[in-house]
Amino acid sequence: MFRFENTTAFYLLAAIPILVMLYLWSVNRLNQRKEKFGHINLIDRLLGDSNTKRNRQSVILYLVAYVLLVFALANPQWGFKKEKVKVENSDIFIALDISSSMNATDISPTRLEKAKRFVESFIESRKGDQLGLILFAGNAYLQMPLTSDYAAATLFVKSANTDMAGTQGTAIGEAVDLARRSITDKEKSQRALIIITDGEDHDEDALSKVSSAVDDGWNVFTVGVGTEEGGFVPVMSEGREEFKTDEEGNPVTTRINVSLLKEIADAGNGTSYLLENNNDIINDLNTQLEKLQKRAVEVKSFSEYRSYYQYFLGVALFILLLDFVVKSNIRWVK
Repeated sequence: MFRFENTTAFYLLAAIPILVMLYLWSVNRLNQRKEKFGHINLIDRLLGDSNTKRNRQSVILYLVAYVLLVFALANPQWGFKKEKVKVENSDIFIALDISSSMNATDISPTRLEKAKRFVESFIESRKGDQLGLILFAGNAYLQMPLTSDYAAATLFVKSANTDMAGTQGTAIGEAVDLARRSITDKEKSQRALIIITDGEDHDEDALSKVSSAVDDGWNVFTVGVGTEEGGFVPVMSEGREEFKTDEEGNPVTTRINVSLLKEIADAGNGTSYLLENNNDIINDLNTQLEKLQKRAVEVKSFSEYRSYYQYFLGVALFILLLDFVVKSNIRWVK
């Protein structure tokens, strides 16, 4: 398996356009000075056109050497000893509410943005597990199946928004069913579903669906987003932000359904949380998840890696030395 040990080194490649611009700027400045004495082509012939070509070649060689040095700093490696290792992990689905009520600002900046930041922090804390993402409003959608690609999981979470909801509502029961259908193996007791929602405008069969999931070995946790005081729901109308109104034209106030979320967690052998302090919730939630029976999975692992940075470093030094020797010989001949 190939990898770069230090991928942050590639940020240094961003300096290449700057170096090229500095070189072009210096050439332009030199040409401006030449114009004060006469025609540029005539001066180049008098000074020797080969000097300009050699300088251009040297710049290209320096840039190639710079790129090679960056690759050497990144330290390319190849895994050469593959072993099968058994690891224990859990299958965890995250169900995120993207209904319009999640745009309410009773929690800063909005309920949805607060929930997304929580999910991102939670993903960061669960290295080793398989994570899946379900988005739901009036219907539930499998946004990402179970995966250990945490970068992709974070990207899907960042891109979630209320415009992705086809219909409005809070289909908690459908999200539970979708999580159950997404795992086809017969093993039990290592699965968890974390529902993140304000619980408003929910479907009536949510509790029965949760009870059925528990029979299949699921543990269901809820994370409530919002306040009991509630807030207005912002909507866009003709390019302006307004508030959602009822049939009489009064602004609609959306409030968190704390009692429902607690009932769901109790029925799901889980715990109910209110999204206030991310770290406290994540620490306690991880403690609860560690109590679940984990599944042993056999994976292939590269236990040893061999570094190849020296080849890139050697070629870069050779290029610099070659340029130095060529320039020295030219000066000696002159």
